[in-house]
Amino acid sequence: MYHDRSIAAKIEVTRPRSAVSSGAGLSGLAGVIAWVAIARQYGMDGPYAGLVNLLCCAVPMILWSLVVDKVHRHASTGIDWASRTTVADTLDISITKLAGLWATWVAIAAIYATGRFYWQGNFAFAMWCFGYAAPALFVLSIPYVLWLDRRLESPRDGAWHLGAWLTGQPGVEHDAIYRHLRSWGVKAFFLAFMLAGMPGGYGEFIRWDVGDAWRDPAAIARWLITFMFVIDMAMATVGYILTFRPLDSHIRSANPFAAAWMAALICYPPFILMDNNGPLDYRIATQEWFVWFAGHPKLIAVWGAMLVVLTGIYAWATVAFGPRFSNLTNRGILTHGPYAYSRHPAYLAKNAFWWCAALPMLTTGSHVDAIRATLLLGVVSGVYYWRAKTEERHLRLDPDYVAYDGWMARHGPVPRLFQRWAWAKR
Repeated sequence: MYHDRSIAAKIEVTRPRSAVSSGAGLSGLAGVIAWVAIARQYGMDGPYAGLVNLLCCAVPMILWSLVVDKVHRHASTGIDWASRTTVADTLDISITKLAGLWATWVAIAAIYATGRFYWQGNFAFAMWCFGYAAPALFVLSIPYVLWLDRRLESPRDGAWHLGAWLTGQPGVEHDAIYRHLRSWGVKAFFLAFMLAGMPGGYGEFIRWDVGDAWRDPAAIARWLITFMFVIDMAMATVGYILTFRPLDSHIRSANPFAAAWMAALICYPPFILMDNNGPLDYRIATQEWFVWFAGHPKLIAVWGAMLVVLTGIYAWATVAFGPRFSNLTNRGILTHGPYAYSRHPAYLAKNAFWWCAALPMLTTGSHVDAIRATLLLGVVSGVYYWRAKTEERHLRLDPDYVAYDGWMARHGPVPRLFQRWAWAKR
């Protein structure tokens, strides 16, 4: 009896296994660091060099995932590598699936083509990338689908159901179509945003004069913060691209709740509410943190270091995903890295950064401006709390997340800290 209780106690303390290894993300990080070092040496700061940065991030993660972690052998891929099914056996399924997949892509292309927003500013670069990639994707999708369908345990996925619906075949499940469209909706919306934002931050970091920065603690802090965002953007962009079953990085499910989509979309263009002059723009009549601390180099150094650490945690949270980063989806439950300390380390770090960087209670305007800025940033933080709760509602549909959520409630440092704070307030 004592032995059984000790085993149960050990299981209780043991953190649930993560769907992604630490090595997958770290290998991608190593690729980014290596390329950035080369690019800075030779001044390669353009958008093409930024795309090479994505390649240097993706390839190590793919190799690590397949060679070291052997993710293609995971049962969650739905692939039976011992299957002896021939192309002829699954040809009808594959043709139907390709019809559904291509129809999805055509619909996405129509949305991109119709929306003027996607052809202005930074998004024009994303459209340029898609324009060159589209023909290759259409051609390569044929051998990929033919090859994969021979090995899938259940080849009739959402793309097949959409193709079957379009071609009038029996056995269509509309829920499968909705799940398929939600997954591709996430990918189409967020991949365009990531590709649009990637070249700017990358080029800024490569061009930065580090010689001048080392003489100014605020400048070196801003340079390192920019580097953290370069890492974040590279890892996130690659995550949206590498949604493949052989990598076990496919989308298990996209969030089915409208509130989750609303909470997420208002944080990104063209729906963003926090942008310049937007209804939640808290930056009006404020200044950057180093302006308020001017003349106090030690304080600037300490404050800047704190902001670098917060941004580092934010980037670490993205690196932890490896090739699986994505908003509004479940692509396997993470329990390692910063997710061993908090359910939402990225949101916590991001919001703490905003409060410490903006210092909304200090203003160049009136006291009313200070109150307004503080209240608006409080609302922004509330939006991210809302996002966190809607994401948890979706992930709780997965038993793996339920186990992780329970473990975090009992052993997670950040949840326990908030619990103690709540008890102290009573």
